[in-house]
Amino acid sequence: MNQDEIKELFDQQAKGYDTQWAKTSPIQNCLHLLLQSMFAGLPVDARVLCVGVGTGVELMGLAEQHPQWQFTLVEPSSAMLDVCRERVEKKGFRDRCHFHEGFLESLSVSNSHDAATCFLVSQFILEPTARSAFFQEIADRLKPGALLASSDLSSDIESSEYATLLPFWMDMISSVDITSENLERVRHAYANDVAVLAAQKVEQIIKSGGFESPVQFFQAGLIRAWLSKRI
Repeated sequence: MNQDEIKELFDQQAKGYDTQWAKTSPIQNCLHLLLQSMFAGLPVDARVLCVGVGTGVELMGLAEQHPQWQFTLVEPSSAMLDVCRERVEKKGFRDRCHFHEGFLESLSVSNSHDAATCFLVSQFILEPTARSAFFQEIADRLKPGALLASSDLSSDIESSEYATLLPFWMDMISSVDITSENLERVRHAYANDVAVLAAQKVEQIIKSGGFESPVQFFQAGLIRAWLSKRI
C-alpha cells in the first residue's frame, strides 16, 4: 500500500475501529501487559514515541502507570488521531502528549526518545528496503540503547504452519463464512497488500534498520512482537 491508500483506509475505519477489532482485545491486553514489563526500566521521566498510534489503545496503560512520561504520537490518519485525542483528553493526560499528524518521515529528527512502540504498522510497507528504512527512521529518533517494541502479522506464507493457522485466524477476526473462496481472498491480500513475512525476515529487516538483533517476546496466532534495542 502507498501512503495515500493507508491514510484513506484508516480514515474510513476510525469511528468503528475499536469495535471492529473488539474480538482481538484479549491479544491486545496480553501484549500491553508484557509491554509494561518490557518498559519497566525506563527513566521516570521517559519520552516514548508511538508510531502509528491509531486510536491510542496502546498508550492508555503506559500513561496511567507512568504519570511523568511524555509521548510523541505519530499517526497519518486525521480521523484516527481525533479518536486518540478525545480518549487522551478524557483520561486527563493531554498535556503529556504531542500529536503529530503525518508519517514518521515528516517528524523532526531528534534522538531524544527513550523508547518507541510500533504495533501492526510496518507490515503495510511491501518493499523490504523501504521497510528497513522505516525502522531506521524510528532509530533516528531514539537515544542510543533505547528500546523498540514492535509487532506485525508474521508467518511463512508458503509453510504448512500458515495453512493451518490462517483459517483459525480468519474465524477469530472475521464475521464472514470461512469458505474456500474467502480463504483465498485473504491469502491473496496477505501476500500482495500486506507484507506478511516469516519471523526471521522481519527480524532481519528490523536489525538492518539500526537495531540489535530483535528478541521475540510474544505470539498470538499470526501476530508476533519483538523487543529491539537501538544501536
